[in-house]
Amino acid sequence: MAGNVTPLHDGARLPFDPALPAEARVRALTDALPKPLQDILKAGRTERRARFGEDGFAGLMEEWLAPEGTQPQHAALARRVLEELHRTSLAPAAPNHLLGRILALLSHFPAKGTTPEVEQMIAMDWADDLGEYPAWALDQAARTWRRTKKWRPSIAEMRALCEEACAAERALAERLQAVAMAGEAAAKPAGGGSVRAMLSRSVRRIA
Repeated sequence: MAGNVTPLHDGARLPFDPALPAEARVRALTDALPKPLQDILKAGRTERRARFGEDGFAGLMEEWLAPEGTQPQHAALARRVLEELHRTSLAPAAPNHLLGRILALLSHFPAKGTTPEVEQMIAMDWADDLGEYPAWALDQAARTWRRTKKWRPSIAEMRALCEEACAAERALAERLQAVAMAGEAAAKPAGGGSVRAMLSRSVRRIA
């Protein structure tokens, strides 16, 4: 999948190389975006605020806000890019690849006393819980585990690695979603200011 590119608009290409570091991958993606969309993304701002739960402080929330002046044309561009991202670099892994990767990983850490039938059911549970992630993120997570751990992973541990692997691409997608919603809200009649502000935000838990 390294070096893969896909059509974006008017003959442009949206590059994606999972072998690159996350920062370089996202930089390549954003550099390939239409210039008006790049400008909007640069003009947005990120705010951090405390998040509280039942037990008190529960970490920080990172909130990205689309800039004032985001227009319907920006929303249309953002939607097109989002469609490409979700069809390519963020597309869930094919079932065969997903099951193959899971079975291969678990075979490195065989469970004692588990029958082949139960092992197959375990793999199906893994497939259900990891099915949202792209193939390259699964591959990266499995590689990281094989090279750094000596015991069989749990589904939660593998999900955490997958989340980490594609965090940068998902953050970009969330910002594009915020741009799309803000631009679409700008096309609506005046009077929806509070709704417009809410739709222009992308909130992420960062700690």
